[in-house]
Amino acid sequence: MNDMNHWKFSASKLLQLPLDPILENYVRQVKNAIFSIVLPTPLETEIKLIAYSEDVVKNILDLDPAVAETKDFIEVVAGNKILESSAPLAHRYGGHQFGVWAGQLGDGRAHLLGEYVNRKGERWELQLKGSGKSPYSRGADGRAVIRSSIREFLCAEAMHFLGVPTSRVAAIVCSRDPVIRDRFYDGNPQTERAAVVLRLAPTWFRFGSLEVLAKSFNEWGTLRILANYLIHTLLPKDVVQNSKPKDCPRLLLELLKQVAEGTWKLAVHWEIVGFVHGVLNTDNLSLCCVTIDYGPFGFVEAYNSRYIPNTSDSNGRYSLRGQWHAVDWDLQRLADGLAPLLCSDDNDSEGEEDFTDNARQILEVASQKALVWRKYAFCAKLGLACGSNWIEFARGGSSVIDEDALEDDDLFSPDELVESLLKMMEETKSDFTMTFRQLGEEELSNLSREKIPKHLWAVKKLSEHSNYQSFLEAYIERLASEGITEQQRRKMMSQVNPCYVLRNWMAEEAIKMAETDDDFSRVRLLMKVLSQPYEVQKEAEEMGYSNPTPAWASCIRVSCSS
Repeated sequence: MNDMNHWKFSASKLLQLPLDPILENYVRQVKNAIFSIVLPTPLETEIKLIAYSEDVVKNILDLDPAVAETKDFIEVVAGNKILESSAPLAHRYGGHQFGVWAGQLGDGRAHLLGEYVNRKGERWELQLKGSGKSPYSRGADGRAVIRSSIREFLCAEAMHFLGVPTSRVAAIVCSRDPVIRDRFYDGNPQTERAAVVLRLAPTWFRFGSLEVLAKSFNEWGTLRILANYLIHTLLPKDVVQNSKPKDCPRLLLELLKQVAEGTWKLAVHWEIVGFVHGVLNTDNLSLCCVTIDYGPFGFVEAYNSRYIPNTSDSNGRYSLRGQWHAVDWDLQRLADGLAPLLCSDDNDSEGEEDFTDNARQILEVASQKALVWRKYAFCAKLGLACGSNWIEFARGGSSVIDEDALEDDDLFSPDELVESLLKMMEETKSDFTMTFRQLGEEELSNLSREKIPKHLWAVKKLSEHSNYQSFLEAYIERLASEGITEQQRRKMMSQVNPCYVLRNWMAEEAIKMAETDDDFSRVRLLMKVLSQPYEVQKEAEEMGYSNPTPAWASCIRVSCSS
């Protein structure tokens, strides 16, 4: 379609869920509602398109990419133009933040515009972020700024092309509307420029969507309505077909299992590309198991299992190593949010106790599966035989993941090789992304300590470890025992080890150019580079995107402020 005015949202199923009866837009505690009806706040000064994702515009929204450059499209992204087919809503949810129940949260600066079923039959919910106040703004201004919006735009799209399940971003616009932010919570607020992103997900429901309703006995009826919607929307049709009220416990457990396994699989995807979310509160974990709410994230560079991207996370709760504990803890809170639906009408808690026991078992099994998936995923990063199973599994195939395949009494097991490598990387501060990439770029026979080519700077750093040579020998022996050729090893490694990830310094350069000079060329270049992260690109190499991190990048700090 080549005209935004002819594009239409599909009929919204969300409008069938309980709505807030109050239509005035002021901050308040909302009860027995899942959404409030509220319009975005228009931007007042000149609106400029920073960048757009051609893949999203063309292959999800079914639009000619040229439409993204038009005034009509830009005004829709800004929230200044509401299509007749749109039904703007702000979602009410709650959440545990840094382990503490925060009560009602909700879309304080986001507006869900509507649902769209594209020509491939995919259902997407379109949402503006940074589009103004809602009943859930909690005294804030409802705006987002350029720096955080660029980071979300670039990272969401980068993650998609890395093969990591994620929300998507269609476009980002900015204006000169002033936004006051205390970027580092140090008492020095500054004026920044407003920006809005148009982002998409199969659903924006998150763990906290259920939690906020479960906290009040008077809202359990609304909780049941939402759970029923999620069961019929998220579970496979054959699972819910011909279901009856008595099937509720089974379907709730099936929903919990699907979300638990999907979330753990997502966590494995994060770790193998070195991504740390930074704020894994329960309101930031998706019920459709995709990465959402990109805030103070980071990709680990010099490998450090304790890496913390978020300067607001003083205790390291959401560090690289802490992500696993966070996912486990958050899934337990999700089970708590579903448990009230198993209480009987006379408030007998027996049903809830049975559900809790079954839920605990489901979560334990899912977490154990995740450990096995992680082993297979890292085997793929080393080009070992069982790694091919992860590649097929990660792409939705029917590959069997067998933990016994990782054991061997005579040789270093694949798992031992991986852990040995990670330990060496941490002790030598070797770059996570480029160490794996460069190990797959050269014949292993040329990687003995004295032969390493100079351009393989990350492997050269790794070789400083006293155990490097013995690791290399064990690695070669393992591959030989599995019958893996050098060609097969390098081919597999090139599929899972990217050349380029969105390092903070790369994003920072693009942000500075956009903020100070209205120069969006670097954002667009990064979008181009990150859409082909596994391919060596001339422009990216010229920009140094696969080089060691520049020294000045050590002072970059990212916080929860946006």
